[in-house]
Amino acid sequence: MLLTDRVEKSGLQVDKGLAEFIEKSALPGTGILADHLWRSFADLVAEMGPRNRDLLQVREDLQAKIDAWHIERRGQDHDPEAYRAFIEDIGYLVPEGTEFQIETQNVDPEIANIPGAQLVVPIMNARYALNAANARWGSLYDALYGTDAMGDLPEGPGYDPQRGQRVVAWAKEFLDGAVPLVSGSHADAQGYRVVDGKLEAIMLLSEDFRAGQTTQDADRSPNGDAPEAFTGMQLANPSAFVGYQGGAEAPTAVVLQNNHLHIIIEIDRDNQIGATDAAGVADVRLESAISTIMDCEDSVAAVDGEDKTLAYSNWLGLMKGDLSETLEKGGQTLTRKLNEDIVATAPDGSEMALKGRALMLIRNVGHLMTNPAILDTEGNEVGEGLMDAMFTTLIAIHDLKRDGGNSVEGSVYVVKPKMHGPEEVAFTNDIFTAVENALGLPHYTVKIGIMDEERRTSVNLKECIRAAKHRVAFINTGFLDRTGDEIHTSMEAGPFLKKGDMKSTPWILSYEDRNVDIGLACGLQGKAQIGKGMWAMPDRMAEMLEAKIGHPMAGANCAWVPSPTAATLHATHYHKVDVFARQDEIKAGGARGTLEDLLTIPVSKGQNWSDEEIATEIENNAQGILGYVVRWVDAGVGCSKVPDINDVGLMEDRATCRISSQALANWLHHGVVSDEQVMAAMQKMAAVVDRQNAGDPTYTPMAPGFDTIAFQAACDLVFKGRMQPSGYTEPVLHQRRLELKAS
Repeated sequence: MLLTDRVEKSGLQVDKGLAEFIEKSALPGTGILADHLWRSFADLVAEMGPRNRDLLQVREDLQAKIDAWHIERRGQDHDPEAYRAFIEDIGYLVPEGTEFQIETQNVDPEIANIPGAQLVVPIMNARYALNAANARWGSLYDALYGTDAMGDLPEGPGYDPQRGQRVVAWAKEFLDGAVPLVSGSHADAQGYRVVDGKLEAIMLLSEDFRAGQTTQDADRSPNGDAPEAFTGMQLANPSAFVGYQGGAEAPTAVVLQNNHLHIIIEIDRDNQIGATDAAGVADVRLESAISTIMDCEDSVAAVDGEDKTLAYSNWLGLMKGDLSETLEKGGQTLTRKLNEDIVATAPDGSEMALKGRALMLIRNVGHLMTNPAILDTEGNEVGEGLMDAMFTTLIAIHDLKRDGGNSVEGSVYVVKPKMHGPEEVAFTNDIFTAVENALGLPHYTVKIGIMDEERRTSVNLKECIRAAKHRVAFINTGFLDRTGDEIHTSMEAGPFLKKGDMKSTPWILSYEDRNVDIGLACGLQGKAQIGKGMWAMPDRMAEMLEAKIGHPMAGANCAWVPSPTAATLHATHYHKVDVFARQDEIKAGGARGTLEDLLTIPVSKGQNWSDEEIATEIENNAQGILGYVVRWVDAGVGCSKVPDINDVGLMEDRATCRISSQALANWLHHGVVSDEQVMAAMQKMAAVVDRQNAGDPTYTPMAPGFDTIAFQAACDLVFKGRMQPSGYTEPVLHQRRLELKAS
């Protein structure tokens, strides 16, 4: 373990760099004194630390009982009724209470009223964090031109006018669907103007119409030339026009609204694109990433005081609004900072403003991990989740004290991952009550997001929401972590299906439907986000456009995307689907997913996999684990695009690593594969990963020695995976990363 320079604070031993950051950077401006903060945090650790450890022991005790139940019945057919009675008896499945509605108040519109895309970004990377915050607005033209969204990728380095025309045609067709004209198409518009507070698209009249008119009947052309037969065509829904920039007769931008989302048509006849467009449209900008989660958890590698200080420092910059990052791009030095709001003129002539940044949530660490950044009075590492709760909330006070910042409602949004059941959600609620008391904040200032990614939370979701009914602002589903826990919880039930086959099994379908059904039944509509998981292939935007419309159709008012570009493209789905109307339809139709289906264990039954199928599955999992772990351990990169076995780039984080390692651990445990087979695959895939990273001069190859810390970490995740708490990857990864940093 690293030797850390520490200072004593109220009996705690605190990393010196972290302590200096808190006292010299985070505290000034909050009105809170250092002695009070450290004393309050020491009290929090003393009170909540033992409760935290007790809850983790409950996890272990329940798991041991479930393991024993399956072992005792090995070889017998699964009895769903007996299984349900058993998990009720041991307290894994709790009784469901009466109907209720959440009571969350002071929720920002991005959470309550605006369906849209959500980004998740590692807080330790300032440039990524700024890009995500600024992804509130994105260029539809750029998103279409630079990706395969239209079916192919751009060719060559220069601008392709023909591809540009296809982009414009796609965008104009999108406008016709989202904000149609009374008659005709946006593609036929010769310009836009505002007349008596209403938007008109200037249209060229037909030859037949013009033949019966005089010049006195016609408008002047958009360019102010001699009179031509032009007319103004209003929007089919006039209220969709909400603002403009520039002059009313020749605006430089038009602001439209559909399904609570804004569209900006930018007009510039001197622009390369605008010069070729009849209406002078240079771009169509979409309100894209409505919210973004600044992540202290799965997408980062924060293992000590130095790492935590960096994470908190970037969060402070975002909350104060002064975070910036200087970078080199195209031979130029650029400075990234947070975007300003967009100011425009409303139809009635008054000034209006559109928020320029996504609403920022902060994802804290779960209840499991401790961190050597702070030691308690007995010399034990403090729970990292307690550190995050106190310090990220403290830092958010800077936003609460300023105008025009992140939250206009005076709230702090904390996403809390990896909670197991209602008791752990109630514990989280108590933590934030204690934090609010310590920091002098009104109760329920902190809103929490419940990540429905553990099996004990899924089966008890209604009671989990009840346990934080004054704070809930977010629930979501995530196939990867949830599948990892599904495998680990039922490890002794038998060999599981292949990863890809599990996606169509009854439990996962019920899981996705029940999350929405229960969220709506508990009153989240109009008060909180109901979210769906990540699109993991950032280079496959055409496929995303085909598939991800399923998320708003499922009643989710937000869903995760891997990039700002993906957010812009996914935004088009929310213009096609009125999510709140869809939620009303779902509520009227009654509950869909059942608890019986959710409790169906996806073990293989009679599958006779060929040697080739088994080898492919092993290698696919091994490659994903190695490709992710080598960057995590060697470079401290917690989330990255990792090429899979077919060189398709996939977004990988600890959740994807958890499912792959648990899948292999399960097959090893049940003899589907041998230790020798898996080790051979690990070594073969290590060489593949080495080749995929050959262009990185800082990369340390794993082959042919197979003795690097990173390779050993990957093997630990697999061969010791069955013994990891809840199958989590963090204990192994943190230990190995600290080992590498110490060396």
